[in-house]
Amino acid sequence: MRKRRALTGEEKRLWRAIAITAKPMRGRAMPEAEAEAELPAPAPASLAPASPAALRALLDGTTAPAPARAPSAPLPLHPIERPVRRKIGRGRIALEDRIDLHGQTEASAHGALLFFLRRAQANGLRIVLVITGRGASFGSTGSLKRALPHWFSTPDFRALVSGFEPAERGHGGEGAFYVRVRKRPGSP
Repeated sequence: MRKRRALTGEEKRLWRAIAITAKPMRGRAMPEAEAEAELPAPAPASLAPASPAALRALLDGTTAPAPARAPSAPLPLHPIERPVRRKIGRGRIALEDRIDLHGQTEASAHGALLFFLRRAQANGLRIVLVITGRGASFGSTGSLKRALPHWFSTPDFRALVSGFEPAERGHGGEGAFYVRVRKRPGSP
């Protein structure tokens, strides 16, 4: 059994900032903060930070930038049509880029995928391949494969992804997804 590594000071501060926004389970108490670390006052649930910039500002003790105005309705996700999916699988429509998330934790895969999709959108790419793995090996739970649809339903990814479908067998089958990248706002 591997020895767990100790959390860095930055990781401890981040964990405390998240923990103070949660309500402890019945019969449990909030863990005590370390004496040398001064925590900012907990934000009310309705004013909890919604963006990484707001969370960073909360941790640094500075004022957060004004949140970007959210669209009135979330951007819809449209499935990739079956004929288009088959053309991608046969190579008639080229995959413009790919990312392999094998062996990553959910947290690191989430960040890597978000960065990858932002870069793909900035470069004007339309169809990319995201390889999560099937999770069929011994001890594997397939957590990335299960988490991907949930991630794509969040506002961060909704602005980047217009649709996704499981890949054809030649591109990874159940362990990969074709992702249609949403066009940048204001681009033709």
